[in-house]
Amino acid sequence: MEKTRISIVSYLNSKPFLYGIQHSDILSELELSPDIPSRVVAKLTYNLADIGLIPVAGLRGLDEYHIVSNYCIGAVGKVKTVVLVSEAPLEEVKEILMDYQSRSSVLLAKVLAKFYWKKEVNWENTCADFHNKSIKGTTAGVLIGDRVFDVEGRYAYCYDLSEEWQKFTGLPFVFAVWASNKKISKKVEAGFNTALELGVNSIAEIVKFEQENYPGVDIEAYFRDNISFNLDVEKQKGMKKFLELAQKLEPVALT
Repeated sequence: MEKTRISIVSYLNSKPFLYGIQHSDILSELELSPDIPSRVVAKLTYNLADIGLIPVAGLRGLDEYHIVSNYCIGAVGKVKTVVLVSEAPLEEVKEILMDYQSRSSVLLAKVLAKFYWKKEVNWENTCADFHNKSIKGTTAGVLIGDRVFDVEGRYAYCYDLSEEWQKFTGLPFVFAVWASNKKISKKVEAGFNTALELGVNSIAEIVKFEQENYPGVDIEAYFRDNISFNLDVEKQKGMKKFLELAQKLEPVALT
């Protein structure tokens, strides 16, 4: 039997999903591939995966997509691991470096800059280790994922982009959703969602297993206070609002 190919973001915030899949009854029916967000988009675009935990911004580039789960990577207020960091306050920032691993987060920063901060800056692409070399003076950087833990406290200013979004709209933010690039059988979809539910309900076990991999990080508090996994009505409203505003931006190149 041909396996369903799954592309999943390999950050701490997706560990519950990964745990649930790896401990599910349908694991033998899946081909699992941990990736960075931009790679998930590419795999779905070129049919190298069937289902992916795809950044919301990446949905716009797919010829066809189907949301296959009621679970997501979202936040109500602070998300902690999607930030704009700088040595200078926001009003003095002249250039923003775009995290090369990101899509939705970079686009979120652009939406906030235009519609909330009312600020024009130069946007620059980046490469590996940019956060350790290039963020200085009036050059800020959008930084996502586990690397945010490594720079915590290093910069004078740190703006949580999910928190900024909520201040702007009053809505939660959705960073990534589970989507397929084709119709998936009801059986596979049901089994997949059962696996995700198992993971979301196993946070205590995941914390015990992962804590030593994140020294100095309270990952229990991170899961409890920063990440919200249910794709509920308010998050759907937030996602719709984000995509509507993103559509009004001038076309930009996202890494």
